[in-house]
Amino acid sequence: MSEDTLPAFDFPAVGRKKVTAAFDGGRMTSDGGVSLLAAAERRLGIARTLAALIADPRNPLLVTHSVADILRARMLAIASGYEDADDLDHLRTDPGFKLACGRLPDSGAELCSQPTVSRWA
Repeated sequence: MSEDTLPAFDFPAVGRKKVTAAFDGGRMTSDGGVSLLAAAERRLGIARTLAALIADPRNPLLVTHSVADILRARMLAIASGYEDADDLDHLRTDPGFKLACGRLPDSGAELCSQPTVSRWA
């Protein structure tokens, strides 16, 4: 009997923590491809570039999610098939989306919610 196993797939580190996809259980996401989309977005700098063009009148001392973070989460959600902003209420705790947005799955801060995104619409 042969035992087929795939080698682990490494991603860029997040918060100085190594990220590896091993497909052996644990806290899971059904949207693993979002990490690849995020890598492309970060390399191109789409969210960062667009955020620089949007005025942010919020008090910096009270800001939890930067404009770039909000844009990144929304773009990745849309690209992953979540067209409605209210999908972010569920995705904000999804381990795959948190990693894609530079947050650790368990200890990292949650992503922005639908009300946060809707303020920018």
